[in-house]
Formats: sequence, C-alpha cells, structure tokens
Amino acid sequence: MSFNEFQFHPKINAGIAACGYTAPTPIQKEAIPSILAGHDMLGLAQTGTGKTAAFVLPILQRLQEGPRKIVRALIVAPTRELAEQIHTNICQMGKQTGLRSVVVYGGVGKQPQISKIHSGAEIVVACPGRLLDLLNDKAFNLRAVEVLVLDEADHMFDKGFLPDIRRIIKQLPTKRQSLVFSATMPQEIRHLAEEILYKPVTVQINHTLPAPTISHVLYQVAKAKKTSLLKNIIEERDMACTLIFTRTKYKAKSLALVLEKAGFNATSLQGNLSQQKRQQAMDGFRDGTYKIMVATDIAARGIDVLGISHVINYDVPDTAETYTHRTGRTGRATRSGQALTFADREDDKMVSLIERTLGKKMIRETTPDHFAAPTVEEVAVENRRDNYSRPRPTGKKPATANHGKSRRSKACSFDFGTSKPVVR
Repeated sequence: MSFNEFQFHPKINAGIAACGYTAPTPIQKEAIPSILAGHDMLGLAQTGTGKTAAFVLPILQRLQEGPRKIVRALIVAPTRELAEQIHTNICQMGKQTGLRSVVVYGGVGKQPQISKIHSGAEIVVACPGRLLDLLNDKAFNLRAVEVLVLDEADHMFDKGFLPDIRRIIKQLPTKRQSLVFSATMPQEIRHLAEEILYKPVTVQINHTLPAPTISHVLYQVAKAKKTSLLKNIIEERDMACTLIFTRTKYKAKSLALVLEKAGFNATSLQGNLSQQKRQQAMDGFRDGTYKIMVATDIAARGIDVLGISHVINYDVPDTAETYTHRTGRTGRATRSGQALTFADREDDKMVSLIERTLGKKMIRETTPDHFAAPTVEEVAVENRRDNYSRPRPTGKKPATANHGKSRRSKACSFDFGTSKPVVR
C-alpha cells in the first residue's frame, strides 16, 4: 500500500515525499481513512508507530478547503518537547500547503505566541497550562475549531491535566471531530474518551507491546554498582545513540554529569531545565553532539530521534506500560534496537510483569563479578550502612501544637555521584 491510495492533495503528497515516507505504517493504514471520513477516533498504538502523521495528514487535507487565518485545528500535548515535535512534523508535511502552525507552551513569553496566532495560524499545538492562560486572557478563542486532537492522553492523566482538558473542551464548539491517541489506556482515559467522542472508531495496534525489532536484555546488579556497570557497557559496546531513563530528575542530572566527567558526550533532559537549555539538549542529541541523553519519563515524551540504537533502563520503570513507552524510542521505522534494563532483586516482581507483557523472557546477560547483585547478607549490610549514614538529629525539639507555629520540614536525600544533600 502507498500513500497515493489516500488521495491526498498534491501539495500534501509533496510533503510526504519530502519527509521520505514511502509506505504507511499499520496505525496510518487503519486510522487515516476513518479520520478523512470525519469519524471521531480512539487510537491505541505504541510509541514510534507513526501516529503523529496518522492525524496530521488528514488535518492538512481537511484544512486545504475552507477559511484561512483562523484557528481551525487544536492539538493538545502533555509536554513541550512533544508539542514542538508535532509542530515540526506539521511544518514539514504541510510545507507547500500554505497552512500555518503555532506551538504554545509555558516557560517562554506569551506575547510572541499570541502574535503568531493573530498573524493567521490555522493550527495550534499546545500544552494545557499555557493554552488555558491564553484563553483566560482572551488572547484568542476556539470558536472556529473543527478538529481536536488529544495526543499521549495517558500521560495527560499522569501529569494531572485532565481537569485542564475538560476546561479547554468547554470552550470548543460542540460540533467538531475529536481524536484521542494514547499508548496505554487507563480507566480514567477511557472515561474521558467516552465523554468527548461520538460513535468513535477504535484503532488498536499492539498498544501494549514494544516493537518486534527490539531485543530486551536484563542485567542483575546492585543499586550502588549501576553506574560502574553503565560505564563499562558504554565503553565496551558500539552505542551510536543512547537514551538512559532514571526515575527522578535529580538522578538524571547527576548521572549525566558523572558520565560527562568520565569522558562521554552526555546531556540530560529533566524538568528543572529552562526551555532554552531543554532545546539545546534536544538539538545536541539529534545532531550527534551528544551521544547519550539521560532523561526522566515525563521529560522524554516528545523525544523523536530516529537513530536511537539503545535504551537503558537505569531504574526499572514503575509499570509495564512505561516500559513500552521507554523502549519504543528505539527500533523505530523497522530499524533494530536494544533495550537494556538494570534490576536489583527488589525489582523482581516488576521484571516478571514486564516479561509477561512481552510474552517472553528478557535475555539474561552475565554481569561481571564485581558488578553482581549482592547476597541477602550483603543487602542487610548495605541497609545498616544506610541507617548509619543518615544525618544525625540536631537536638532541637520538633515544633508541636503547643510550641507556636508549625514548621514545614524539608526532605533531604543523597544522590549518587555527589556527596552533597539534595533538598526536595
């Protein structure tokens, strides 16, 4: 099957060719005809399957006819990186159509975004918070919107955006086409879909399974020895482009610094970065300036780099669905990729759950003796050592109801790779 069978406008076909697309992916084959026909849709597909083009191309086709210079399509995304990526794809695929897209998110000035909308954009790609700010400021309105897209809807729920989404929907015309795309489908997202979709077509493309082009490898290693193992693997393997996942933004930052000091071209992508630094990190990762990026799950939404050869789960993910999200960053467009997971013995239950989702066991790699997971006795020793290493009480009495104002305490923990405490 080729894209010609969808009978897109010649200017859109020119954009498809310029992007190097030759044949539609499974999600595109299933979704595009129904979206072109005007149906609402619930699309379930794993990361890296081409779902962005599955909704962007029909939107471009629809907007070829009708008024220009008013907002007719709204695409809502959970992160700045994903919003930028969708906006970039629209610009690439719609380059010859004359349609204009504006990306809207926080962390940067409002006025440039407002000016671009007023200059005549037909498509707005936005994060919920900043979009609501502009709508509340009456900077523009959504009265002419014909198509609504909620992308990465499961992550909208994870970040607590569902109340904002409902506020946005109230400002949209009742008569519209609505499309909801998600890699996973928690019950809350299913309820939201039932609220906003009218007789939707459901398209489901192995949404819980990573791509078959990915091999899955497990290393059993103690927490304290993960960094040493990581350095060893990077040195010994040919890793052209590597994405490493940690559970917290503090660990992402400190691990990237440790790798950088060890001589690796590494950067981090996490929530504490300014938009300018986030963009610099993304651009450097895309153009090869950085061979390694350390990221959190939240920050990694929107990372769309075709040549990622390895994904490393430095920390085991909290759910099997998150594992699918992470590993979907490699093995894209039928390319092969490898997912490596570092697991301590306390991660055994989650590893078993991931393997049940995969339908097979991960490949067990032999961990060098000096990186091996500790015995039960060694774990007990480590636990005692942790207890002794905690900061001693200062001797000051804690505030109580009988001692005037209560004080809010700050949690303090030590990140690996640094002796300085991190206040959370």
